[in-house]
Amino acid sequence: MSEKTSEANVAVWVYAMRPRTLPLAIASIVMGSALAASRPPFGWEIMLLAITTAVLLQILSNLANDYGDWQHGADSSQREGPQRAVQSGAISSRKMLLAVGVSALLSALSGLALLWVSFGSQGALLIFVFVLVGAAAIVAAVGYTAGIRPYGYAGLGDLAVLIFFGWVAVMGTYFLQTKRLDWDILLPATSCGLLAVAVLNINNIRDRRSDVLAGKHTIPVRLGLQPARFYHWFLLIAAVLLALAYVLLNYYSPWQFLFVLTVPLLIRNGMLVWRTSSPQLLNPLLKQLSITTLLFVLFFSLGQVLYCGGADTPGAQQQIE
Repeated sequence: MSEKTSEANVAVWVYAMRPRTLPLAIASIVMGSALAASRPPFGWEIMLLAITTAVLLQILSNLANDYGDWQHGADSSQREGPQRAVQSGAISSRKMLLAVGVSALLSALSGLALLWVSFGSQGALLIFVFVLVGAAAIVAAVGYTAGIRPYGYAGLGDLAVLIFFGWVAVMGTYFLQTKRLDWDILLPATSCGLLAVAVLNINNIRDRRSDVLAGKHTIPVRLGLQPARFYHWFLLIAAVLLALAYVLLNYYSPWQFLFVLTVPLLIRNGMLVWRTSSPQLLNPLLKQLSITTLLFVLFFSLGQVLYCGGADTPGAQQQIE
């Protein structure tokens, strides 16, 4: 195999992994870790292993989505978005299926390492519970578009993204760090999840026509184009309001409002999604919102850690037993 051919193969696999979606996976872990850092204890090794696991799960989901949409006919010549690897013939369906299996294995191994570092040999019950959560995450990553009855084709993708990118990732990371759950963490966890859903919504608005032909009943397919645009605004506005609610409940420094600096970027995204009529022009908005979500989370996280009140913050005293 020539060097150019080898480089081309690597480029194809990197493309199939969809790097522009990875900031969403990283954002969820960063938010959960920052919330833990503002209410110690906190461990860097746990955060790094959690990020590794989340990125591997996102790659697994992307590869399985490539295979699943090819399997069910959503990736056809009518598709408005970029060509996928299996659809274009750049990667065979057999190789993609093998890559899905390898990604699932690596995700599982990384997750087990994370649980061992977090709980050690004394946390057998908690490890068992989180193994079940991890298994559910792997099943959700694969079952979105692959398999006999993919839930993404029934319009349940938005709910799954909210659960796994918001509640499971943020609150799970927080628990792995602190070994407790505080009720108010649900607010920023939901905020993070809603922004991830908004990214998916742009994708589904773009692919609405081809999804109709493939029988993929996403929210934009079920509601129609204009209601899907209203829905997009709801996701963006609700995400900001929930983050504000958390800060107001746990206020101790003006730095906590640092994430508000990203609101103009969210408004710009909402306006462009509202105005854009060509599906092709929505492609850059996917990347823009993905990066904006990461910035939103980074600024929010920085604001929680700077001059934080630690264990004395109001929410830290209200635990879910």
